[in-house]
Amino acid sequence: MKRIIVFFSLIFCTYTLSAKATYTLSAVIRNSNNEVLPAVSVVLLPGERMCLSNEKGEVCFTDLSEGTYSLKISYLGYKDLDLELYINKDRFTNFYLEEDNKEISAAFVSGDINVQRNLKSSLAIEQLTSNFIQENQAASLMKSLEKLAGFSSIEIGAGQAKPLIRGLGFNRVIVAENGVKHEGQQWGADHGLEIDKFSVQNIELIKGPSALAFGADAIAGLIHIKRSPLPVRDVFRANISTSYMSNNNYASLSLMLENRRKSFYSSVSASIVGYGDYRVPADAVNIYSYKVPLYKNYLRNTAGREYNAHIDLAYIRNNFYTILTVSNYFSKSGFFANAHGLEPTKVDNKSFDKSIFDIMYPSQSVNHIKISSESFFRLDKHNVKLIMSYQNNFRQEFAQYVSHGYMPNNLPKQFEQEKNLERLFNKDFLTFKLNDLWRKGINELNFGAEFNYQNNLISGWDFIIPKYKQLNLSSYLTASHQFSKTFRLNYGVRAEYAYLDINEYKDWFASGNDSNKGNLVRVNASKKHYKDIVFSLGFVYNEGDFMFKSNLGKSFRIPLAMELAANGVNYHYFRYEQGNINLSAEHSYQLDFAFSFNKKDWQIEFSPFLNYFPNYIYLNPTSDFDVLYGAGNQIFKYVQEKVFRYGAELNISKTFFNRLRLSSISEYVKSIQLSGNKKGYGLPFSPPFTTRLEARYNFSSSEQFKNPYLSFEYIFSAEQNDIVPPEETTQAYNLFNLACGVDIAVSKYNVQFNINVNNLFNTKYYKHTNFYRLINLPEQGRNIAIIAKFSF
Repeated sequence: MKRIIVFFSLIFCTYTLSAKATYTLSAVIRNSNNEVLPAVSVVLLPGERMCLSNEKGEVCFTDLSEGTYSLKISYLGYKDLDLELYINKDRFTNFYLEEDNKEISAAFVSGDINVQRNLKSSLAIEQLTSNFIQENQAASLMKSLEKLAGFSSIEIGAGQAKPLIRGLGFNRVIVAENGVKHEGQQWGADHGLEIDKFSVQNIELIKGPSALAFGADAIAGLIHIKRSPLPVRDVFRANISTSYMSNNNYASLSLMLENRRKSFYSSVSASIVGYGDYRVPADAVNIYSYKVPLYKNYLRNTAGREYNAHIDLAYIRNNFYTILTVSNYFSKSGFFANAHGLEPTKVDNKSFDKSIFDIMYPSQSVNHIKISSESFFRLDKHNVKLIMSYQNNFRQEFAQYVSHGYMPNNLPKQFEQEKNLERLFNKDFLTFKLNDLWRKGINELNFGAEFNYQNNLISGWDFIIPKYKQLNLSSYLTASHQFSKTFRLNYGVRAEYAYLDINEYKDWFASGNDSNKGNLVRVNASKKHYKDIVFSLGFVYNEGDFMFKSNLGKSFRIPLAMELAANGVNYHYFRYEQGNINLSAEHSYQLDFAFSFNKKDWQIEFSPFLNYFPNYIYLNPTSDFDVLYGAGNQIFKYVQEKVFRYGAELNISKTFFNRLRLSSISEYVKSIQLSGNKKGYGLPFSPPFTTRLEARYNFSSSEQFKNPYLSFEYIFSAEQNDIVPPEETTQAYNLFNLACGVDIAVSKYNVQFNINVNNLFNTKYYKHTNFYRLINLPEQGRNIAIIAKFSF
């Protein structure tokens, strides 16, 4: 620890002693008629400093050391301007923005700002702003992303969802927040991400292997939640957001305050969410061979609550800033009462049907604390960033005790105080991440090192996974070189080492007959070591209105403790799951392409991919049943097989009369197992072919009513026959959605108002990636969402 302190003290002293003269960049933002433009957003990189032009169109950045800087200038109704400047003296200049007659639809986000970002990256990248999130707000953040090609979600009721990228999810997709991997209980499909969607301002989405910067697990891609750039000048801002959704009486309220005074910056946000049981277009559902009646179409005990708080504190000086972030997420929600446990036929429906807002057993609560520090130093041409983070994920599952196998009929005294605590998972997660970005002109060299440590504890009267500890060490190097105006090469390599220490688990009750009693050892202690090197190589070729890019990448991930050492009943699936301690690290090789055309009113992008796993890990159903410890449930075992996947996304958009925009987004994924007893079959939860067609009309703005729009969306999802038995096929379906919105200016204030009507005709349909699809439970019925955001 002393060496670490000395090391960073030397960095700080070196920075202080080597401080050089600083300069000022001043500019005026104008349009093509030489008129000044106020309230233009200007972002300066590195350092992520942001300011808005004043009423005279002026912006000013001070305390700049010599070096190359990137400027991103954006203003509604004008084309975004990205440029680079070399600063070695005080500079004054004029920036001219070109009017953009194209009204970019929020549903087709590969607009100008994304085109500029993609000119540098050989992977498929989408950039989402708070406007997109506001217009497409859903009960969960991951559900809001489904309008994007290649993105879908595994839903757990009305308020929880996990992301899927090109059909892969769980620990094959990394969700990161401000440079730190979000670490919860990713192995479970029965709960969502512990992130407050109201605090999210910007999201960067990457399809394809993204392990170089964020480590193992980013096989399918990355969802990076990023804070907005810090304001440059003194400013105070506030906004209040509220929303209501009709299907389950969902209601939310959030508040955000933001303040900067000289070198000090702070922001505070808080939100509260409540919702009742949600409704489906059915009066009964069949759970295996048992028909369950639904009272007024409600799924009993699917209500929930959320309480969130988020604080940012920053200190900003010449070529330096440090940001401390503290957040806490808490949620409590029920599980569908007729689809949990070993005896779904013995549910007291009348008790659950008394109120749609009660949360009874079975239920879960999750509390996620995150404390992180981000410090940035500019040392000559080096841009050094240090991130330190601590997370605690505390999850509890509650249910009335039900014995099975050799479990006693009544709980012993040791469980009296927590007799309804079925399972408890308590995870501590530490991150240290050091990164150095070196720029010379438009070329970049990026070096980084990362340390992660996690400790996982368990409790409760039931068992599924053991206690374990995990250590990850890695270092990486990435580079980007512009060889000509049209050709850019990107490449990188990452070395990673992982250590997994799994504890022994022994039943708290005796098993066997009178002559051979003892406590069954479900899991033996084990220590596992993994190491690997991953790489990425790609290029971008840009010629006028055409762009072609390609990327070849290798990724890997270590097996989860669940995959290695599970040995118990999963009550959500009515099955017995067994891990395989001999699983090796999973490897993936992927080749991505992207072809795009952008000219005037046309935007077209085609993104095919090929993906090969020599040892894909998944849970395979067997013909065996565990009558002693699994109450007669079918046994599922984790196996590794060769898998080949391919697919593509196609985006097409056309604007008519500068107002009407027609767009289509289509996606297709195909998976084939190449080995094992399921050879020739696909993979579980694979999304079917899907097409989204949208017509969006942008009305003329007035002084008081700005950016009014009306959109109509049609969704076609094909039948999914690419399954793995005992998984069942799902039928094709058609959905229709409506949306409208407007920004209302009242004095110096602004109100952003949106109305969305999802499943307009209350269609009964089954989504193949839904958690409850396994018990033939249809999706939500018609849902009207009203969203308002007041900015001060």
